Amino acid sequence: MENIVLMIHLILALCLIGIVLLQRSEGGGLGMGGGAGGGAVSSRGLATALGKLTWFFAIAFITTSIALTVISAKNSANSSVVDRLGIAQPTVETPITPAGDDLLPPGGATEQPAQPRAN
Repeated sequence: MENIVLMIHLILALCLIGIVLLQRSEGGGLGMGGGAGGGAVSSRGLATALGKLTWFFAIAFITTSIALTVISAKNSANSSVVDRLGIAQPTVETPITPAGDDLLPPGGATEQPAQPRAN
């Protein structure tokens, strides 16, 4: 099911890109559409049809995006990629805290600090 929705999603993305590139922008766009010849379909009628087709592809694209998100969330089943690969996670060991007597440096507190050597 996910593969079918994904293929439809990709086809819709390509169609949406194509329809947007076919439209004439305010500044002239790619120089397509319009022209002196006129033709069977007026430029205004063509713009309206392309606009409606763009809206259709955009709504369908958003719908398939949401559907893919829902399908993916349902398939995840609260597991991560690492869990599915079977890689063992390292265990974190809690360090042992020393007792109160172990906080002093070795040799006790009677040792004198080393004196700097005079030259």
